[in-house]
Amino acid sequence: MESIDALACLNALAQEHRLNLYRLLVQAGEEGMAVGELAEAAGLPGATLTNHLHILRRAGLVSDERQGRVIQCRANYEQMNALLGFLTENCCAGASNSLCCEPASLCAPSKKSAAKGASR
Repeated sequence: MESIDALACLNALAQEHRLNLYRLLVQAGEEGMAVGELAEAAGLPGATLTNHLHILRRAGLVSDERQGRVIQCRANYEQMNALLGFLTENCCAGASNSLCCEPASLCAPSKKSAAKGASR
């Protein structure tokens, strides 16, 4: 990741509502969340939510896909992992301190099971 891309990501996340939205999408996994679900979970009006999602989208942190009448939003884990890698790539370079940070591990969400919710 280039510095300019990292700055765009950090700028997009440097606002409370956008950070909250992004964290909700990261927690949702690969399936993501419908815009309506996001609006309800975040308690944001539609126009405000749309504006925040545009900013996250421009930074490459969020993608969306229309599925009929629903717009499904997803966190871009590849971009998130690239940002974490950029921030930690030279962590404690040359230091022998055992308390020094470890490079960030990659987030690889698993798909939700199709059997979820099935009766036993």
